[in-house]
Amino acid sequence: MSFSLSVKEHVMIAHSFKGELFGPAQRLHGATYVITATFFTEQLDEHNLVIDIGEAHRVLKLVLEPLAYQNLDDLPAFKNTNTTTEYLCAWIHQQIKTHIGELGIDRMRIELKESHVAWATYEAAL
Repeated sequence: MSFSLSVKEHVMIAHSFKGELFGPAQRLHGATYVITATFFTEQLDEHNLVIDIGEAHRVLKLVLEPLAYQNLDDLPAFKNTNTTTEYLCAWIHQQIKTHIGELGIDRMRIELKESHVAWATYEAAL
């Protein structure tokens, strides 16, 4: 049994991929990702919360802000990296993890939706 709380945000980026496998996505293209961060805990805190919704949303926005309207190929954090949806899920997870500290959260899932028919998730313990 566990409790969860989710917050959602979006970010518009540009990027390209290296490798024949990616076909036309090797060229520079844009994406609008809808990101859902879900926080899980076995027990609610003393205020009966998983995490404060405002704080969860603030941290998600803080992590996404440096990516907004950027070509990820140009950012040092992603140099020589194929910024696939799966990879970005794990990257966002790690960034949020560094910002939330010790809040009693057991694990977190990050979901990036590229469209209504394609998305990826990454879930790991904190």
